[in-house]
Amino acid sequence: MPESERELDVVLFGATGFTGGLTAEYLARHAPAGCRWALAGRDAERLAAVRDRLASVDPALGGLRLLVSDVTDAASLADVAARTRVVATTVGPYLEDGEPLVAACATAGTDYVDLTGEPEFVDRMYLAHHDRAVRSGARIVHACGFDSVPHDLGAMFTVQQLPSGSALRVRGMVRAHAGFSGGTLASALTALSRTRQAAAAAEARRRVEPRPAGRRIRGSVRPPHYDRLAGFWLVPLPTLDPLVVLRSAAALDRYGPDFTYGHYAAVRRLPTAVGGIAAAGLLGVVAQVGPLRRLLTGRLPSGQGPSEDRRARSSFSVRLIGEGGRRRVVTEVRGGDPGYTETSKMLAESALCLAFDDNQPTAGQVTTAAAMGEHLLARLVRAGISFRVERTERV
Repeated sequence: MPESERELDVVLFGATGFTGGLTAEYLARHAPAGCRWALAGRDAERLAAVRDRLASVDPALGGLRLLVSDVTDAASLADVAARTRVVATTVGPYLEDGEPLVAACATAGTDYVDLTGEPEFVDRMYLAHHDRAVRSGARIVHACGFDSVPHDLGAMFTVQQLPSGSALRVRGMVRAHAGFSGGTLASALTALSRTRQAAAAAEARRRVEPRPAGRRIRGSVRPPHYDRLAGFWLVPLPTLDPLVVLRSAAALDRYGPDFTYGHYAAVRRLPTAVGGIAAAGLLGVVAQVGPLRRLLTGRLPSGQGPSEDRRARSSFSVRLIGEGGRRRVVTEVRGGDPGYTETSKMLAESALCLAFDDNQPTAGQVTTAAAMGEHLLARLVRAGISFRVERTERV
C-alpha cells in the first residue's frame, strides 16, 4: 500500500512490557495533534489494560487502536506493517524475537525503529534485509535508545563543531547512574553467550558492506588508561555504540576524509575501573553457562524495571572530545534516567521524526545520524536532553 494511503502513522509493539509501557505513556503525552497511532501485541487483554492506563492521561485515547499480532505469525506482522508508516518495537531480546518484524517492514516499505543493543542482531538484519529495504524504501533504524542515540548524535554534534575537510579524532566517554530491567539483562546475557556467532556475523557483514570511497573510517581502542584532558580513568566499552558511530561516519561526508572514534566508560577512581572490569568478566562467564544464565534472568524477569523514584534519581552524561584542523572541542550530552525514561523518549521521538520530519532521503539499514540527524537532535533538545559545547580551543 502506498505510504500516503496508510491508515496509521506509528504503531508501537511491546507496550505491555516495562520500557514499552513508558514509550506508550510518552506518546500519549507528546504525540502531535492528528498523529494516528496504535498499540500492537499478542495479548488483547493486556493491550486493553495499557490503553485504559493511557486514557487516564488523555481521555481521547480510550479509543486508541489495538492490533493483535505475534512475532510467530508472519501474516499478522505483514498486515500491521502494511497499515502504518512507522513501526517502533521494544520486543526483545531481538536475536530471539526481532527478525520477523524487521522482515515485514523491509518488505512493506515501512520505517522501523527499535532499542536493540545487540551487535549480532544488527549485523544479521543487515545481511538478510538491507537490500530488500533499499528496494522498498524502508528505513531500518536500530538502536534508537540509550544504545546508541546519545553517542551517535553526540559524535555528529561534535564533528559539526570542527573544521570540515580535516582528519578528525573523537573519543566518547560515558557515565551513568541508573538501574536496569529484566529485558536489558536478558539481552546482555544473550549477546555475551554468543560471542563466536557475533564475530562470524560481523565478518560476513564486512565482506559485503561497501566502504566509503576515498575516505578512511577507523575505530580506536586503547587499554584502560587515565585521560588527563578528560580527568577520568577510561575503560574501553565493546558495545554497539562505537559501531553505530563509525557507520554514521561512513555514510556522511561531514565526518571528513579520515575519521577515528574511541568509546569508553569514564570513572573517577582506579579501583572503580578495576571493579567494573571484573564484574563484566564475571557476567561474561555466567552467560556461557546455561543454568547460571537462566538463574540470573529468573531473579529479574523481563517486564520488570526500576521504580519511578529510582528513575527520577538516575542520570547519564556522554562527554566527547574531538580534535582536527588544529582545533579541539569538548562537548557533552546529558539527560536523566538513561535506560528507561530517556530511552522511551528517544524511541518515541525517533518514530515521530521518521513519520513527520523532512529528513534526508535514505533507505535500507541506516543509523540515527544518517536517517534523522539534525531533526532528531532538535527533537531531543526540546524534550529535555542537553547537547552543549563545553569549550573549544586551538591546538
